[in-house]
Amino acid sequence: MDATTRLEGLEVGYDVPALPGMDETEIQTPCLVLDLDALERNIIKMGEQAKSMGVRHRVHGKMHKSVDVAKLQERLGGAVGVCCQKVSEAEAFARGGIKDVLISNQVRDPLKIDRLARMPKLGARTICCVDDAANIADLSQAAVRHGTMVECLVEIDCGAGRCGVSTTKDVVALAQGIAAAKGLKFAGLQAYQGAMQHLPAYADRKAKIDIAVAMVREAVDALKATGLECDIIGGGGTGSYQFEGQSGLYNELQCGSYAFMDADYGRILDADGKRIDETGFENALFLLTSVMSHVKEGKAICDAGLKVQSMDSGLPVVFGRDDVRYVACSDEHGEIADPENVLAINDRLRLVPGHCDPTCNLHDWYVGVRGGKVECLWPVSARGKAF
Repeated sequence: MDATTRLEGLEVGYDVPALPGMDETEIQTPCLVLDLDALERNIIKMGEQAKSMGVRHRVHGKMHKSVDVAKLQERLGGAVGVCCQKVSEAEAFARGGIKDVLISNQVRDPLKIDRLARMPKLGARTICCVDDAANIADLSQAAVRHGTMVECLVEIDCGAGRCGVSTTKDVVALAQGIAAAKGLKFAGLQAYQGAMQHLPAYADRKAKIDIAVAMVREAVDALKATGLECDIIGGGGTGSYQFEGQSGLYNELQCGSYAFMDADYGRILDADGKRIDETGFENALFLLTSVMSHVKEGKAICDAGLKVQSMDSGLPVVFGRDDVRYVACSDEHGEIADPENVLAINDRLRLVPGHCDPTCNLHDWYVGVRGGKVECLWPVSARGKAF
């Protein structure tokens, strides 16, 4: 189904926030807007950096949950595929035509394992993470049952403190178990240090990654000693990808937020002490909101509240302005500090969300804008895919 066909019969303000060809001023709010020029520059820049470091980039689809964005990342940034966190997300990308999908997570529930084992029949290379020997047998049985091949990465807990094994001995044992199991293939290592991605100081992030790199290097050497090679040594987020990419060890990055750039990631500093949303990647995702009330002195109320954005990483930032600030919110309303009373009813503001991933999951559509016009409307393909 092409974009034109899938938009036929949809009504603006009821089904969708906008349609291609409309002026930006006609977009219904609150909704997610993509600055397509900025988005494309971000994607191209990351693709060029990955290439210059000699590593692949497997984009993190859990951030945008969009087949259209993932395909743009493949076309403009040379992405080799996507990673995501849930089987239902992976299925959405595979059905949308993404041919290489990693679930960078464990899959343990029997029904989910069965669905995972059927994914190769959708035409996609299918990979998942393992950190427990019991999981190997379950994955193997499902793959044999469906006559498919599931590839597995052994996950190393290199500092995130969530999933993954912590010793080289356990890494080797799991890798050997996978290699010996019918229907499975040992594909390498998952070593994503998520706990340090948002540490503001460059030196603090580097210190954490140095520990992770040492752990991974020891594991790779031990695996080689047993005759096992890693096709994938994956990790690296928006806050750390240069460390992993320049390590000479990692060969796949898994960056996600760089493409949209939210307020929380924007605050982290590069090696020169400068914000990465000023020197690295541009804000490309915005929550477009309108002023709906201004009866109180110094305070405007907009239509973007808790139901259209996540607050786990703090309040959104008003883009491109320092005369007004988003200061509080409730379910349906956002409070804008407007000390000079410069805002009027129906004025539009672009908000930079604190955390793009869960904010995107609250919406059905992205409105792509270029030069003041709506150019495209993309569904948030895997929205709500939490299973």
